Amino acid sequence: MGGFFGAISQEDCVLDIFFGVDYHSHLGTRRGGMAIYDPKLGFQRQIHDIENTPFRTKFEKDLSEFQGCSGIGCISDIDPQPLLVRSHLGLYAICTVGIINNAEQLVREYFSDHGHQFMATGSGKVNPTELVAALINQEDDIVAGIRHAQDTIEGSMTILLLTEKAIITARDRMGRLPVHIGRSRTGYSVSFESFAYHKLGYEDAYELGPSEIVRITAEGFETLSPAEKPMKICAFLWTYYGYPNSNYEGVNVELMRYRNGEIMARDEVARGTLPDVDHVAGVPDSGTPHAIGYANRCKLPFARPFVKYTPTWPRSFMPANQAVRNQVAKMKQIPVPELIQGKKLLFVDDSIVRGTQLRETVDFLFASGAGEVHMRSACPPIMYSCKYLNFSRGNSDMDLLARRIIQELEGHEGHRHLEEYADASTARGKSLLKAICRKMGFDSLGYQSLDGLLEAIGIDREKICTYCWNGKG
Repeated sequence: MGGFFGAISQEDCVLDIFFGVDYHSHLGTRRGGMAIYDPKLGFQRQIHDIENTPFRTKFEKDLSEFQGCSGIGCISDIDPQPLLVRSHLGLYAICTVGIINNAEQLVREYFSDHGHQFMATGSGKVNPTELVAALINQEDDIVAGIRHAQDTIEGSMTILLLTEKAIITARDRMGRLPVHIGRSRTGYSVSFESFAYHKLGYEDAYELGPSEIVRITAEGFETLSPAEKPMKICAFLWTYYGYPNSNYEGVNVELMRYRNGEIMARDEVARGTLPDVDHVAGVPDSGTPHAIGYANRCKLPFARPFVKYTPTWPRSFMPANQAVRNQVAKMKQIPVPELIQGKKLLFVDDSIVRGTQLRETVDFLFASGAGEVHMRSACPPIMYSCKYLNFSRGNSDMDLLARRIIQELEGHEGHRHLEEYADASTARGKSLLKAICRKMGFDSLGYQSLDGLLEAIGIDREKICTYCWNGKG
């Protein structure tokens, strides 16, 4: 997906931007970038490939060359950014997080004459951030340009823009991703993750609403275009993507995950389907808090039968060779034999998407001597690939485990009954659970209900996007 951070101060703030961007490394694995502005040196920019080396390592050598009291940076899973753009609106740096589903259409509609060109990505597609800048530059001022981009893009687009005098930020039209502003003694920051600026001495100042555009200086911030009321913030921020100590719309990620696990256990006990197990465990790392809540509610001992070794192989530090990647994935799983051999284990994972890694985990557990492996997903069966955010490089519904199993069970007819398959109380729902258990090797499988998930988040349900589960965005 991607994350961003910016700061503007009465003092040099390069280090704040460096650490603030680094704190978003859990959101992307491909590119990292920083753009700094100084009145004497002008714009300074650097972009690095972070697929095999963490952001922090790649940018440490650049810090001595950067100088300035304002800047922005990002972690990106797609195109290299921030970009430096020169137009009739002036010189500015820009980075974005989101997805443009109608990119080719926009290029044909607005830029089909011979006077326009775009730098292509490795796949030949238009760089999304460059396209956003081109849409902005069609208008007479930056605010009108951002609104034009928001109105014409199908998907979502959150924008962070650095001029010589200010940072301008815009939350995507439906508020699917967060934008937070922090305040310090000497200036302000803007961030995807709120915890990133808390660690740098900033306190919460403001959270943008959907579509809102805000101008930030070292002296303060002002709304340039007001927020719209409709909101569809992504529920996956709480279940998986968000960092534990982040807050979205006032709801802490870690606490939501505890509540979610508790609700799963509460409902399973009420149904009488709780299996007899020795331990409840989380699939590390994001499944762990859901599992803690589950274990606490059903009063079963929580344990960690295996851990992931990440000091030298974190998520953003993987080799390009697929065979080596597969071997590294196996090497990262370190068993605790005393907690596995002969034990009946119930694992809670944050979600079950394609199922590839989970199948390998189950095989690893049985190979390590597990007696039984029961699996619980902290969210409902994923039925639709996200069309609003750039969560994954795959974009086919048939990449999803649940959809593949439904195809095997009932062919194309099954895809007309997705709502039934997502409901474990129906005949189709029960058949889906049994088929996945057979394919994946689980002794039992359960999914959190959509009602239970929304209860755990706790904000107005109409403000939450649930497209990946029920096709309603």
